Amino acid sequence: MDSGFAQIDASLVAVGLGLAMFLAWGAGRWMGQRSRGRKGEQAVSKFDDASIALLGLLLAFTFSMAIGKHEQRRLMVVTDSNAIGDFYTCASLLKEPVRTKLQTVIRHYTESRLAVARGRMDQATAERLLQQFQQMHAQMTDLVAEAVNDGTPIAVALANTLNEVTSSHAARLAAARDRLPGVIVLLLFTSAVIATMLVGREQGAAGKTAVAGTLSFIILVTFAVYVTLDLNQPQRGLITVSQEPFERLLATMSK
Repeated sequence: MDSGFAQIDASLVAVGLGLAMFLAWGAGRWMGQRSRGRKGEQAVSKFDDASIALLGLLLAFTFSMAIGKHEQRRLMVVTDSNAIGDFYTCASLLKEPVRTKLQTVIRHYTESRLAVARGRMDQATAERLLQQFQQMHAQMTDLVAEAVNDGTPIAVALANTLNEVTSSHAARLAAARDRLPGVIVLLLFTSAVIATMLVGREQGAAGKTAVAGTLSFIILVTFAVYVTLDLNQPQRGLITVSQEPFERLLATMSK
């Protein structure tokens, strides 16, 4: 369930939620009209206020979680870029031919990481690229071992920066896969539908229909949910993580 919502385009999910809310409002209004005149119908407004308050709380909670995960992904891009840049600097201090070989692998590694961040891919393609990254990590490790065996004076710094590259890769991968729990998203959808149904029920019981206000409420909730889910799709949504640190790093390597 956790990955299910992330695999569906946020706009489609938001439109589906908006339609469900509109249908729920119509069903609630029909129930309110049927129950008009019964005793105790004045208490419906209390449930209406409570459900809307709960919906607002859930919207704030899920949006806060989504923006927090988005910020973590942004920080991981900066950390990853800095780690690769430090490793490239250490590689430039090595003797030939290891220096050219290692710099070439690092440059290709950076280009691949940038291409992956910019593109949209299925699970199979992503796993294949992850295998390629592991192979490039192995190539960099072999070249570092060769430089250390040749007695390079920066052996410690070189090994430490290589460790930073592999560690930042793992941390960034974990941040990219960290999505909103599906149960929380489902709870948000359920709360939105029930709250809209109670609004329609109150309007039907009171014999009043606020079409403009209800549609505005549905649109606002739908748009808020869309932004929240879009943040939860870092590679396919409108709100993406900037890759400027990698672009600047790659431009430096090309000089």
